[in-house]
Amino acid sequence: MFKNVFGSGFIVRTAHVILTWVITLILFLHDTDLRKQEERGELIQPVLFVLLVLVSVLLYFAVSLMDPGFVLSDGSDLQFTLGITEETQDMIPPTTKSLRQRRCGHCLLQQPMRSKHCQTCQHCVRRYDHHCPWIENCVGERNHRWFVLYLAVQLLVLLWGLHMAWSGFTTAPTWQLWLRGNGVLLGTAAVVAVLSLTVLLLLGSHLYLVSLNTTTWEFMSRHRISYLKHCGADENPFDRGALRNLWGFFCDWGAIVWEQVYFREGNDPI
Repeated sequence: MFKNVFGSGFIVRTAHVILTWVITLILFLHDTDLRKQEERGELIQPVLFVLLVLVSVLLYFAVSLMDPGFVLSDGSDLQFTLGITEETQDMIPPTTKSLRQRRCGHCLLQQPMRSKHCQTCQHCVRRYDHHCPWIENCVGERNHRWFVLYLAVQLLVLLWGLHMAWSGFTTAPTWQLWLRGNGVLLGTAAVVAVLSLTVLLLLGSHLYLVSLNTTTWEFMSRHRISYLKHCGADENPFDRGALRNLWGFFCDWGAIVWEQVYFREGNDPI
């Protein structure tokens, strides 16, 4: 399930953890509300903040090291790799659409629908979304919901940290004295603000795409994807309505054979 911790992403993961805890330490060392509450013995918010930071770090490592849904062989998990087995053949109604089963030109394995080969990971990934340099891993079928959950927790931590940084600014008679006393906290607040905006945009875009039951790759490269380029501009064969898309993404842990969804042409949504 997990890849080697000391792989190519070791530096990225280490930098993320160091930056996270350095910012947390700065917020406690300066005269912020966190430090004031700690000095008064009011430990509920400081402890909750540290626990939330810890949860965000754990989720980061879980998403970073988790198998995103690699296609490892033609024979394993056949319902994913072929999508049309004896058990599922009768479930696929007659249709005018054609499906050309693809074999990856890099790893030479049968590609399930919605999968793509990642040049960085050197594997085909089921329901491929994108390769994220921040986690040094692909976002795919198995870790996409955890990636969105991580973004939500990380955004909460960043906004809380930004509020705490703002509470720590002190007044001074001149700008020079103000910068001397608040320079480190100002730099920290600037970094946290930029990260907050980045995570907010990422979370918003992923929730929007999830509500449409499409992926970043499908959204950006629709015209080049064989099973989408012949569909209409507003047609998405995987869309089951926003609420059902969101429910299926976050709450349905069962395996989905996307060929079945794609070929249910003219039937009721599933």
